[in-house]
Amino acid sequence: MLIPAGIAILIGTLFICSTFLFGNTLDYSMRRQMTASFGDANYVVNAGDADDIYSSRTVDDFKLDKLTAIDGIDGARVYAAASLQVSNDSGKHSTTATIPTASNAAVMPMSLTQGRWPNTNGEIAIPEDMAKRLDVTVGDTVRVDNSAMFGSSELASTLNEKVVGLTRDDNGAFSGYGGASAMGHDDFAVMDGYKDQGFGAVPAYAVYLRVNAPQGSDDKAVLDQVRRLLPHKLTVLSVNEYADKQMESMSHDGTSIITTFLLAFGTLAMFVAALVIGNTFQVLVAQRRRTLALLRTIGAQKGQLYRSVIAEAAILGFLASALGVAAAFGLMGVVHATGANLNGLVFAVIPSPEAFWAPIAFGMIVTMIAAIGSARSATRVTPLEALRPMELVDAKRSGVLRIVGSLLLTACGLAFIGVALWQNHVAVTGGHPIIDNSSAPLLMAMGGIALTFLGLLLAAVRWLPWMLSGLGSIVAHAGPSATVAAANIRKNPRRVAATGAALLIGVTLVSCIGTGAASAKATMADALDSRYSVDLVVSGTGLDADTAGKIAKVDGVKAAEPVRTAMAQWNDGTNGNGGKGHDVTVQVAALSESQRSTVLNASSGMHAIDRNGIEMMTKMGDSDNPIKDGSAVNVRFGTFGSDGDFTTVGERTLTAHKSSFGVSSDYVGTAFVDPAVLDAVMGGNTDTQIWVKSDGTTSAADLFAAVKDAVSTQTGVTVTGSIAERAQWEQTVDMLMMILVALLAVAVLIALIGVANTLSLSVIERTRESATLRAIGMTRGQLRRSLAVEALLISLGSGVVGIILGMLFGWLGSTMVFAEYGTVQYPIEWGTALAVLGVAAVAALVASVAPARRAVRTPPVVALAEA
Repeated sequence: MLIPAGIAILIGTLFICSTFLFGNTLDYSMRRQMTASFGDANYVVNAGDADDIYSSRTVDDFKLDKLTAIDGIDGARVYAAASLQVSNDSGKHSTTATIPTASNAAVMPMSLTQGRWPNTNGEIAIPEDMAKRLDVTVGDTVRVDNSAMFGSSELASTLNEKVVGLTRDDNGAFSGYGGASAMGHDDFAVMDGYKDQGFGAVPAYAVYLRVNAPQGSDDKAVLDQVRRLLPHKLTVLSVNEYADKQMESMSHDGTSIITTFLLAFGTLAMFVAALVIGNTFQVLVAQRRRTLALLRTIGAQKGQLYRSVIAEAAILGFLASALGVAAAFGLMGVVHATGANLNGLVFAVIPSPEAFWAPIAFGMIVTMIAAIGSARSATRVTPLEALRPMELVDAKRSGVLRIVGSLLLTACGLAFIGVALWQNHVAVTGGHPIIDNSSAPLLMAMGGIALTFLGLLLAAVRWLPWMLSGLGSIVAHAGPSATVAAANIRKNPRRVAATGAALLIGVTLVSCIGTGAASAKATMADALDSRYSVDLVVSGTGLDADTAGKIAKVDGVKAAEPVRTAMAQWNDGTNGNGGKGHDVTVQVAALSESQRSTVLNASSGMHAIDRNGIEMMTKMGDSDNPIKDGSAVNVRFGTFGSDGDFTTVGERTLTAHKSSFGVSSDYVGTAFVDPAVLDAVMGGNTDTQIWVKSDGTTSAADLFAAVKDAVSTQTGVTVTGSIAERAQWEQTVDMLMMILVALLAVAVLIALIGVANTLSLSVIERTRESATLRAIGMTRGQLRRSLAVEALLISLGSGVVGIILGMLFGWLGSTMVFAEYGTVQYPIEWGTALAVLGVAAVAALVASVAPARRAVRTPPVVALAEA
């Protein structure tokens, strides 16, 4: 009988240990992605503020030659990048990002799949997928140019480079470009437009260092030399310090929020396990009733029996918890061995002290606490009472205090939820909440949900048996087996409530997360559409409808449209700049209504594009657009000269309409106008881009490669886009929700073990009754069926209530979290509900097998004698 309790503890501790390990690997993966550009460098010298890697200086400002001469600096690499077009002998082209090479390959952010890194000018290492598209191998010569950046201006240059290596961007440092190439310093300067000034004049954002202190020294001594060499405004950070700052920019507590979130469910799983353990030890005490009585008659003290039960619980808790920890490490090790990598999430086995001691300590403590009630039962009866036949246990009426407490908790919880919904609505609609804290409504709603659920659990001993008894009354018409099952539920409502509550918790959690996941996915789809409105943008010279038609035929492309663009400015009308306001520069795209519906992911909520209006972004960069919706704005259309000054070609007063969308991170903002407006103002002085929409059947990397291949015969064409980032967000949300639902299913499994325990205890208590039923003609099959019906009633009844509660809680959580992103969707997850109920029904039938065998195995005469 210790096996069910051991399994419950093992699964619970496996859950908690896995949560710690998952938090560790999530932290590792996120840091790995954030420091992808480090390679194996362990320090970075930043330009500007400590956490500002985008403040630019030149290579000479970092004194690269003197840096590499310091004893203990094994390698240094400048953080700089340029856009490059690579062409083969037949004139086929492909664009890529390129970075300057480093003296030590360890600080390169990409890995080599073939060949070596360039060590002199005239050599280049290109992405392996580009090599396949261009049909070149190591040793071939390719032509590279910077037409993608400078077109046919005086800065445009062409070089012949020998391919000496093939690269692969394993860490995703250049995922937006489909990988990157590497070339010598002087060649890089030419491609970046600094042919005359040289590599020292190239803008540099940081320098990555690989520090390996010589014997007798340490990293601090080496870094002190670095700091003395560089200007005081440059900051040296270790890779961990840099990752910490980036993690803090995402969350005040880094991944600890996610870990804490998962641990909350782990704690609930252990609470469910505690209910099961308590039932299990009740079964043990009931089975050992005669043995304990005999021990008392030969001199055993109450304290000795009490301590024996507690000690048994402690040993069981330790052994089962240790096995759970071992299973968690084994499970993570198997996943790691398979090489699983979900969009950059690497499942590595990263142990931490808390992953060992916390699950074991928690498992032991929960087991010992759960066994206290049984230990008291073992010593409460006198030896003479224990030796008497075990009668059916009378159900005790719940106290008035429990009911009052339940009503108070539920009322307070509902009040908290009401206030939270009200305050959240006020905040979303732009009002002024009473509590000036953005997270207060969410925390209040979570507290309200917790109080409401606790109130329902506290009163479960009254309403759950009553509900199951009502179901049993209906089922009782099916025959004698169902009648006996319904009567058994009514005879011990307290134990039935404990088992049903355990199952209720698990099913509610699964239903809540499943509903929340579906609501989040549907709601965030609109938010992602707004943030990543265009999947791919093809820019360059010579693009037209024919090129768009060629791209539209690529597998994975749903639509491709040529879109003419120009630059424009308007005054934001604020009080800045001495009351004159600031000029805002944006890219303007001439987009017809049909094109918008064809290639834009975000179209809902936008105004119809006409000749008198301009569609602006609600947020420009990280700031709110101060232009009022519906106001008249004087828009100046024009071009930028080589000196960087804006020249106005024409002006037009247009009505501003604002909505949420985003096209390119290369500009502070983008605006849409009717094509007729751009024709009238700019004439033919516009550029043409091709906007591409994916059909979702091809991976982001494959789509990048296929579109690049489609335009490989055209010069100066660049393919960029947010599809890779969008896909990463979507897959990350799906993966986290999948893991949560899988982990929460553990709680349901543990609760189903409790169903088996309840049936076992019911069989023990009803030994005389079962024997009497058998003696008056009830068959073994009917007795088995009665236990199966009892298990089904408990499982399905609790499951249905759990699904309804979980759905309501999931909708409430989605409202609180996602209302600010758009219209919240409230889907009903019929698939999840039916799956949970199906699993509960099958598991309940399986759980009834062992108790049924015990009930029918003993002959009636023997059972009456033993009872």
